[in-house]
Amino acid sequence: MGNPGGILRSVILLVLCTGHVDIAMGQNTDPTEVNALKAIKACLIDPLNKLKSWGSGDPCTSPRWTGISCTKIPSDSYLHVTEIQLFKMNLSGTLAPEVGHLSQLKTLDFMWNNLTGNIPREVGNITTLKLITLNGNQLSGSLPDEIGNLVNLNRLQIDENNISGPIPKSFANLTSMKHLHMNNNSLSGQIPYELSRLPALLHLLVDNNNLSGPLPPKLAETPSLTILQADNNNFSGSSIPAEYSSIRTLLKLSLRNCSLQGAVPDLSGIPKFGYLDLSWNQLNGSIPTNRLASDITTIDLSHNFLNGNIPSNFSGLPNLQFLSVNGNLLDGEIPSTIWSNITFTGNRTLILDFQNNSLDTIPSAFDPPEAVMVLLYGNPVCMTSNAARSANLCQPMSVTEPQSGEGRQVSKICAPCPTDQDYEYNPSSPIPCFCAVPVGVGFRLKSPGISDFDPYKEAFETDITSLLELAVYQLYIERYMWETGPRLNTHLKLFPNNTTLFNTSEVLRLMELLAGWQITLMDVFGPYELLNFTLGSYADEFPTVESSGLKKSALAGILVGTIVAAIATSVVSTVFIMKRRRKRRTISRRSLLSRFSVKIDGVRCFTFDEMATATNNFNISAQVGQGGYGKVYKGNLADGTAVAIKRAHEDSLQGSKEFCTEIELLSRLHHRNLVSLVGYCDEEDEQMLVYEFMPNGTLRDHLSVRTERPLSFGRRVHIALGAAKGILYLHTEANPPIFHRDVKASNILLDSKFVAKVADFGLSRLAPVPDVEGTLPAHISTVVKGTPGYLDPEYFLTHKLTERSDVYSLGVVFLELLTGMRPIQHGKNIVREVNLAYQSGDISKIIDSRMSSYPPECVTRFLALAIKCCRDETEARPYMADIVRELETIRSMLPEGEDALSETTGSGLLTKTMSSSSSTPTGALYVSSHMSTSGQVDSGIPSGTVAPR
Repeated sequence: MGNPGGILRSVILLVLCTGHVDIAMGQNTDPTEVNALKAIKACLIDPLNKLKSWGSGDPCTSPRWTGISCTKIPSDSYLHVTEIQLFKMNLSGTLAPEVGHLSQLKTLDFMWNNLTGNIPREVGNITTLKLITLNGNQLSGSLPDEIGNLVNLNRLQIDENNISGPIPKSFANLTSMKHLHMNNNSLSGQIPYELSRLPALLHLLVDNNNLSGPLPPKLAETPSLTILQADNNNFSGSSIPAEYSSIRTLLKLSLRNCSLQGAVPDLSGIPKFGYLDLSWNQLNGSIPTNRLASDITTIDLSHNFLNGNIPSNFSGLPNLQFLSVNGNLLDGEIPSTIWSNITFTGNRTLILDFQNNSLDTIPSAFDPPEAVMVLLYGNPVCMTSNAARSANLCQPMSVTEPQSGEGRQVSKICAPCPTDQDYEYNPSSPIPCFCAVPVGVGFRLKSPGISDFDPYKEAFETDITSLLELAVYQLYIERYMWETGPRLNTHLKLFPNNTTLFNTSEVLRLMELLAGWQITLMDVFGPYELLNFTLGSYADEFPTVESSGLKKSALAGILVGTIVAAIATSVVSTVFIMKRRRKRRTISRRSLLSRFSVKIDGVRCFTFDEMATATNNFNISAQVGQGGYGKVYKGNLADGTAVAIKRAHEDSLQGSKEFCTEIELLSRLHHRNLVSLVGYCDEEDEQMLVYEFMPNGTLRDHLSVRTERPLSFGRRVHIALGAAKGILYLHTEANPPIFHRDVKASNILLDSKFVAKVADFGLSRLAPVPDVEGTLPAHISTVVKGTPGYLDPEYFLTHKLTERSDVYSLGVVFLELLTGMRPIQHGKNIVREVNLAYQSGDISKIIDSRMSSYPPECVTRFLALAIKCCRDETEARPYMADIVRELETIRSMLPEGEDALSETTGSGLLTKTMSSSSSTPTGALYVSSHMSTSGQVDSGIPSGTVAPR
């Protein structure tokens, strides 16, 4: 908004959002609730005009009030609003506090819109509420404690928002709560142990947040808990409570990538346990030898520090689909009986991933069935056993993404269906080539207890059709696709029962069952969510929304009542803005024809005025950085959120294509080691990207000779590991995978705890995908882009971009971490200088003296890894998974006292005596560098970084 009309409109909207409105009161609906609905409507922005009839007629009796349901209660003569269901209507704006006046509301559904702002605490006044589904918006701020007053609430879905702050302890009062879905936000603090008091809680999903502290042992006392999913948080240094082995109702435990330590708990006493994922932690010791429940489908213990043998208890599990111990320290013999109790019929398969261990023996009679995939790459047995190699068991392979699929196709002998409506053939129909009009359903399993859907597809069809009271052949699973989580996204089509059309009441019945969570799937499928309900031809059977909008007389009344105040408020601002606009318009605009359309779900679009307000009109005091793209400012949004705003200058090196690329990529990437995109501004002569604010700036800042607090070696290792995990996620877990193409120290940002986050995706490219024959190209041919000093020399010469082009760039960053040098400085190239020192056998002269002291064997190993990453030949460089594994090993070698020894609280001077005094034993792990520094040396910190998914 940059004109007087825009200012006036915002003042009017502000007046409407306060709820002081009196428009066409309904005759049957409680007047207080009518006003509340008006206030809710006024605070929503509806670009598709789906709510344009709101405000005309009576809310509870007029069919034009979209998404409203009402009922009458005995205590008064009014109808009361019981449901607001505004699911996936492209609405933005805020949720008005007046929603708290809807005293009989049971369902509040705004799923899959673009709402911003806070969840109003007034929601806690509606004690009748049973369902709150606000997932898939852009809500921010903290969860209000008042939600804990809702004793009838059984489902709270606020996942996939930007909500921060702690989980309120008052949630322990939600005695009817069954489904608590808070994943994919920015929640912090500990999981409250008070949640153990919830008698009905089935599903606790808190994955992909910023939760910390120990896992509460008290959760074991939750009487009904079936799914505990807390992946990608940072419970650094804590272990998995032994008490969790006594959660008798537990079906799924997923604690992937949570920085957990200690032993793997013995979960063999849980009778119906079906899914265990403890991968990407720092668990150690041996694997428990007691057999898990026969329902178990998935066991993922990969990327830990487990030792000993692979125990025999993995045999005799009839439903096992996936077992991974990849990336541990296991040795001994490869087990040969795991598949012995499994019946392989239909599409049933089993994946056994034993890669990257120390397994050295293969049984003489090792003959897995064709349906069993055994992976042994990275074990000594692949060097010593011809049997393993000849059986093709030693090829490197990634199994991070399970297979997706499509439903069976219609026979080609069928003639085309009529085209007057959306007729289709139902491939599942018992009547061949029978044409009917289906409804489409986007249906996602949020936390399934399986790794492979194919063997469970028939059970799913039987289960869901029974719950929907349909025949099995009325359901057609058109396609299904595994997504990050892992979650299973299915697209279903529901067909009428051997007739060409559903009647209207049947369509409404199906919609109400699915949108109101009135069905409960088998436990193995976990919780579900409705992504869309596509009416197609049936849309014509429902009442149309008339284009009446606000009545002219009512709108005129509002204008008369507000115009005087609006003019008084806006005159000064108008003059100021118009002057500023004139000044800005003198700058040559980019051609509109060259601009790309930017409209990405889940990313907030800011106006220039919002950005100017956040930065005090881009005051120089708010500037925190500058680069080829433009200037970077620290800003504070209206809700108090601190953000970094990257504003392009007119001659920016990054064009509209790169601008759109970064928005599109970051909107679907969610990882603790990738910087989060909050939103963007894309006005005619402005391009701005809005990120989460990173208080500690860039890695380059901390390697500068001007820094007052140089990084300790321990902290440098943690930063390297965090950056590596972020890029590993891009290469192996993003869907589709991504090549960053501009990895450098200034694109690695550090949060308040020095957790590394990879940033700047303007030059990124999607990785190649398999061709029609299923062959995966090894590279992308593209114009060379990147930063001198970091560019892969082979990519520069051949224009062939591969995932190991990022490996080379990251290797240069590792060299910077070790030496403090810039990639190119005074005509010298860091890779060449380090290689010369390494070959001479004297690396001490290149190691950054500001680290003061460091464990020599760790530095040597880190340097060897960096050099390997920077080899000229692409094939000689390691993969990102190998890099992460090696850095984990280096981190595990750091002595316990390293952080304390590298930090001082006095003058900041760290002298040689600290590491070589007479109290230090001979052969101590630390050596002093040549020089001390005048700044305080930071200690290393626990990683807190996040691995794939």
